[in-house]
Amino acid sequence: MTTIHPTAPADIAVRFEAVSRLYANGPGFITALDAVTLDIPAGSFTAVMGPSGSGKSTFLNCAAGLDSPSNGRVLLGGVELSGMTADELTRFRREHVGFVFQAYNLLGHLTVRENIALPLLLAGRRVDPDWEGRLIEAVGLIGKEDRLPAELSGGQAQRVAIARALIARPAVVFADEPTGALDAHTGEQVLQLLRTVAAQLGQTVVLVTHDARAAAIAERVVFLADGRLSGRLEAPSVEAVSERMLQLAVRA
Repeated sequence: MTTIHPTAPADIAVRFEAVSRLYANGPGFITALDAVTLDIPAGSFTAVMGPSGSGKSTFLNCAAGLDSPSNGRVLLGGVELSGMTADELTRFRREHVGFVFQAYNLLGHLTVRENIALPLLLAGRRVDPDWEGRLIEAVGLIGKEDRLPAELSGGQAQRVAIARALIARPAVVFADEPTGALDAHTGEQVLQLLRTVAAQLGQTVVLVTHDARAAAIAERVVFLADGRLSGRLEAPSVEAVSERMLQLAVRA
């Protein structure tokens, strides 16, 4: 297991300190993130929104250790990610980061229970049957533990992905457009489930989305525009999020 040496307060799950990310573009550069400074509190449910090209995906990749900033520091669970080798980052993500994507990424030959336990098995860690059972119950999959992914609906498959993201008790769960492949009703059920389970478990969730309805599930919304922070909303409503996104689109 990766040894953690915290360098940020325990009540901060994700910290960006003047983070910039530049990509080569011919003789020049494209600035995907521009000196972003932000704290995401531990145990919070935060949505990240912005117009196309605002830097949402780059933000998520840097926050999760999938990409490295050109300047500045990223700390996750109190640990600075810069300076880690590729192998160290891989181990760190496996043990301390959960992911929920639009694509469920379930292994077709594994059962629901086996898919949920996969991150622990890959890390060589023992599955806690009590914790596993609690997650299966929390996401509403009791009685479906031995089914294969092909026997599940889209909503059920995403529930498996949520439980899998939580099985290792990660510092942060990153959800990237997790309801994009679901119909509106099922998507709302999955988002409400993610928020409820996260609240019950004290889990930090960062949701990257373009959907105002999805963002309104969160406790707060952080907006990006042209790679920079462009405000936030606390206790957001669909109407308030939509209005803010419209303002950003007009400015673009």
